[in-house]
Amino acid sequence: MTDRGGSKSTTRRGFLTLAGLGTVALAGCTSTTPAVLYGLTAVPELEVRRRRGVQVLVARPRALKALDTDHIAVVQEGQLISYFPQAAWSDALPNVVQAKIAEALQNTNALRGVGLPGDGLLIDYQLQSDIRTFALHTAGSDRGVVEIAGRLVNDKNGRTVASQVFKAEVASAGVGPQQAVAALDQAATQVLAEMTTWVLSKV
Repeated sequence: MTDRGGSKSTTRRGFLTLAGLGTVALAGCTSTTPAVLYGLTAVPELEVRRRRGVQVLVARPRALKALDTDHIAVVQEGQLISYFPQAAWSDALPNVVQAKIAEALQNTNALRGVGLPGDGLLIDYQLQSDIRTFALHTAGSDRGVVEIAGRLVNDKNGRTVASQVFKAEVASAGVGPQQAVAALDQAATQVLAEMTTWVLSKV
């Protein structure tokens, strides 16, 4: 496997190649169609003691081009980013995360309404977010790392109500796509559960 500049891989990156990992140019596509598509499991329903009479719009999360894709990312030593060639997310990662955030908020039954852009809701708050990392990290130890910065904005005046960074790391059982996705799924569940609780505490 080579890095984006075409240099030879290190021994560690060579091991990842044997596990089925391939390097992909950030602006390009894999040479073969992914054999398996992965999604994220639903966040467990949270216990809520009171309902809020507000409506929240979940904006599409922002992400750098390396993560604004359906490719499943692997961050190796030196921040070299690679992807699994035979596996992918079921949609572009920001779309997958956006849907799961909305689902988690809806499942609390604590808000008058939760929607996405284009739903036509008269909203009170916007939940904006940035996906900082959502990848299998292999430097030191193999682990799924999810970090998302959240910002809650009052839609009536555009002011930021609160902002917070949510991060979770879960050890991966291996460097194959199935193990990587399992670790990322657990990390994402932790992050989105914390984000959901945080939103409900601020509206």
